[in-house]
Amino acid sequence: MTFAATVLTLYPDMFPGPLGHSLAGRALGEGTWTLDRVQIRDFAADKHRTVDDTPAGGGAGMVLRADVLAKAIDHARTLHPDAPVVAMTPRGRPLTQARVRELAAGPGVTVLCGRFEGFDERIFEGREVEEISVGDIVLSGGECAALMLLDACIRLLPGVMGAASSGHEESFENGLLEYPHYTRPVDWEGRTIPEVLRSGDHAKIAAWRKQRADDDTRLRRPDLWERHVGVRGQPASGAQRGTTDVRK
Repeated sequence: MTFAATVLTLYPDMFPGPLGHSLAGRALGEGTWTLDRVQIRDFAADKHRTVDDTPAGGGAGMVLRADVLAKAIDHARTLHPDAPVVAMTPRGRPLTQARVRELAAGPGVTVLCGRFEGFDERIFEGREVEEISVGDIVLSGGECAALMLLDACIRLLPGVMGAASSGHEESFENGLLEYPHYTRPVDWEGRTIPEVLRSGDHAKIAAWRKQRADDDTRLRRPDLWERHVGVRGQPASGAQRGTTDVRK
C-alpha cells in the first residue's frame, strides 16, 4: 500500500525539500509514498487570494482564516479520504514515536502547515483535525515541523530502511534513549572505544547497551524513565541514584 502524504501550505515549493533525498527520496521515486502539495491560497475567495485577517480582540500579527482552511481541507479529503488530517502547531499534543508508528501504518496523512499567529480556532471545531507539536519551540511556520513528521513516518514504511530491524533499538522505540555508538579508530585523541564493545562477547555487549540505555534515559530524560518504569513523581535529582558505572 502506498503511503499518501498531502501537505497544505502557503509555500508548496518547500516540499519535498530534504524528503527528496536519501532514503525518503529513493522511496518517493520508487512509489513507496506519494506527495501532493496543496496551495492554501488557491482556496481564497477574493482577487488578492487573502488567507488571513487580524485577530479578534486585537493584538499583533495575523490569523489564518477558518473558511479558507476549511476549503483546503475539504479538497485534500477528496484526494485521500481515509488519511487523517493533522495540523502542526505548538498548541498541539507532543508528537511521539508511538503516534508516528500509528500514522506510518495507515494510508497516509494530510498535514496542515500554519503561518503568522496560527489558525482560527474554529477550524478544529468545524473539521476533524488533530493538533500536533514537535516540541516546546516556536517556528516561523509549520513546514519544518511537517518535514519532521513525514520523515519520521516514511522511514518506517516497508522497504525504506535497508534492514527492517535497524530501527528496533533506536531512541524512543522501546521507551528509552538509544545506547551510544562507536566506530574506528579505536583510539581518538586519547579516547578509546569501551573495552566491552571490543570483547566479542555478545551477551556482555547486550547487557552493556541495555544498562547504558537505562542510565542515559534516567539521567537525561527522567520524564521518559518515569513513564518507562511506571514511576510517578520521582524527582529528576533522584535519577542518578542506584546507577552502575558500565562505561569502561
